[in-house]
Amino acid sequence: MQWWNAFTEWLFDPETLPVLFTAGVLFLAVLVSGLLAAWISRSAVRGLVTRQERELRSSAVAALVDAATEASVWNSLTPQEQVLSDRAVGLADVRLRLLPVKGADVAANWASHQLHELKRASATFGYQLDPAVGEFRDRMVQWQRHPGRMRRQFQADLERWRTQDTRPEQAVVEQQDEWVAQQHHDRYSDTQAAPTTDAAEPAPPATEAPAEERPVTIGAPQPRQDATPTGSTPVAR
Repeated sequence: MQWWNAFTEWLFDPETLPVLFTAGVLFLAVLVSGLLAAWISRSAVRGLVTRQERELRSSAVAALVDAATEASVWNSLTPQEQVLSDRAVGLADVRLRLLPVKGADVAANWASHQLHELKRASATFGYQLDPAVGEFRDRMVQWQRHPGRMRRQFQADLERWRTQDTRPEQAVVEQQDEWVAQQHHDRYSDTQAAPTTDAAEPAPPATEAPAEERPVTIGAPQPRQDATPTGSTPVAR
């Protein structure tokens, strides 16, 4: 108990108060500076992460809008161009689903359905696709700015489309899509097979060379022809 009595006497000694005050001020200063540094660091990191997420969302949305532009003219693309477009769409879909944003899967499902509808509508003559592409672009840009608000709208659209897909008319639409795809494939198959058929045709027969003419010597002596035939008797005058 002696050391406790000594500590108590030193703590309540008037000469110890300045030391305690200085130590308290230093402790509060270190604590406040540490908290301020942690807050600044957290704000900087959060701003960096937010900026990177915004850039990732912007790049994914730009890729999907470009895919929607190609999907609007899907029926006029060659099979090779359609394969490249499908690869670009798949890459954009994966990038969108991997974003650390709540509702990214819902937005990816909504965009996939809309792209499929644009591909199907590209084979319909007289269908104006520019407004559809513009609406798709505006909805995706709004999702990039307000993911939480657009998530509810996308979810409502998916529920409505899921109800429509269960109707009997959907089978007829799918058969029509298959027929259009087959016609597109046959058209480009015939176009690629045409040059091969032309190349297989036989070549026209070669014309015969003209007969070789005998050389004529200029200035060569010609045999003399008499007026009187050989062996005849001259007529007396």
